[in-house]
Amino acid sequence: MEQTNQIYNTQVDVETAYIEEQSDPDQNRYVFSYTITIRNEGSVAAKLLSRHWIITDAEGKVQEVEGEGVVGEQPHLKPGDGFRYTSGTVLGTPVGSMQGTYQMIADDGVEFEAEIPAFTLAIPRTLH
Repeated sequence: MEQTNQIYNTQVDVETAYIEEQSDPDQNRYVFSYTITIRNEGSVAAKLLSRHWIITDAEGKVQEVEGEGVVGEQPHLKPGDGFRYTSGTVLGTPVGSMQGTYQMIADDGVEFEAEIPAFTLAIPRTLH
């Protein structure tokens, strides 16, 4: 199994931002952007087929989002390549979290998941 992880290895990094001008706290509307960088650190090229997000607000309300590709694309990543995109989500609370997976298919036909580690969405000065 260790060898498999070396062949099919992705790294996912996330940066988040609160979009104040699109948010309306009086209406419990908090808009966040997230910028994802996914890198193929394995030895086989792979294509991102779909995504599965689990978005949880501070009250425990869960939204699941599934769909093809990301931002309308299904990037094909050669070993060492990366793909960066920005998207967004709306929460009903000033703090929440996201996590999920990308479903990938390697050029040799092997399907695998790239894990998106949990990350926090929070308006500035909410968390210490």
